[in-house]
Amino acid sequence: MERSTRVSVFESDNPSEIQLVKSKLDDAQITNTVENNYLTFTTTPTATSLKVMVDLQDEKRAFEIVDAYLQQSENQ
Repeated sequence: MERSTRVSVFESDNPSEIQLVKSKLDDAQITNTVENNYLTFTTTPTATSLKVMVDLQDEKRAFEIVDAYLQQSENQ
């Protein structure tokens, strides 16, 4: 069984923003998952950062979609 390398293409502590990016990747038929990472030092122990992860081979396309989303949200 071949193991795929997964990379983070978007991080946020806002679950609705994560869900929006995830759905845009789903629409582009890019397989993705969301992972939680507990933050330390400057945040409370319960704060989490969410990461959208994709296969390494989909990284370039995923970043293009994330960049388009970020540019669109800046212009609003």
